[in-house]
Amino acid sequence: MTPSFDKIHNKFKLNGNKYDHHQLKEVAYSLIKEGEPYEKITGDFLLDWLDDNDFVRVHTSGSTGKPKIMKLSKQAMVNSSIATGNYLKLKSGNTALHCLPNNYIAGKMMLVRAMILGLEMDLVEPTSQPIFDYDKTYHFTAMLPMQLESTLSYLHNVKTIIVGGSSVSKHLIDLTQSVKAKVYATYGMTETASHIALKPLNNKSREPYFKVLPKVSISQDERGCLVIYAPKVAKEKVVTNDLVELHSETEFEWLGRIDNVINSGGVKLFPEQIEEKLKGKLPYQFFIASEPDKILGERLVMVIESSINTVDKKNFKVLDKYETPKKIYNVKQFKMTPTGKIKRLETLKMIKD
Repeated sequence: MTPSFDKIHNKFKLNGNKYDHHQLKEVAYSLIKEGEPYEKITGDFLLDWLDDNDFVRVHTSGSTGKPKIMKLSKQAMVNSSIATGNYLKLKSGNTALHCLPNNYIAGKMMLVRAMILGLEMDLVEPTSQPIFDYDKTYHFTAMLPMQLESTLSYLHNVKTIIVGGSSVSKHLIDLTQSVKAKVYATYGMTETASHIALKPLNNKSREPYFKVLPKVSISQDERGCLVIYAPKVAKEKVVTNDLVELHSETEFEWLGRIDNVINSGGVKLFPEQIEEKLKGKLPYQFFIASEPDKILGERLVMVIESSINTVDKKNFKVLDKYETPKKIYNVKQFKMTPTGKIKRLETLKMIKD
């Protein structure tokens, strides 16, 4: 029987303490009144979750269009939690580390999973290098790519890690091969109450494509973008702006955002794929973009986070003919989201200004 959103599992613990519905409300008030900024955000969400509404208001990420505020069903979040728990074989009483910001769906879902599945959760500050009890065994955690990379040497007692928020580079995937924990990349969004697909990244279970969770169907629209049908977490089909290649009825390869596709002289170029080829070759952050061109329509450019142009053109040997940047721009510091994604448009605007 599927639990309802207004029930707190009797084995749920937060920072070592057991709470029922009423007690957790008191904790939320206390966090808002006396906590650190990340704890205040946690308290705000807990109060939203524990109120009488059957939904919470959340900010979308822009995967299906412009970011907006939407009402997300609490029961959908419960269903998502159960699907994740079943797939990763999480059990009540398992320990969990929560180091994500709670103003985004990934962080909110960590709290919901703990309350619904009965996890014993440790909540720590969501910094780029989270500090936690390195000697304690954690059955489950979720991290951003930058958090995973910065804590690789401290994960010896962690069993399962899901990583999302931005794409996982080939460089980081290579680094995870030395990690004992099972590491999964996630694909999902606010509209689907977090991830609907996972991709094992390391050891013998490593896979090249994302595989959807049970009771999730996928297809493509006329643009080649992913369409998701997941009735347990979304009432209607979710049409994304993510270009994909379907490899089976349950598997897909993410190619990039349709918003970012560059049409240069009739050749379609995918910035994310070009960036993947170059990752690990440059000593600073960079991204691929475009600018107007009289002949090509759009021409490919590279933007680097550096005060001087120090790109060795030899690094471009891994690129195809049309993928080589026609110009390189320097920006002292990129505009970034709290989850580690580059704000491409805002950063490009700094060049124009």
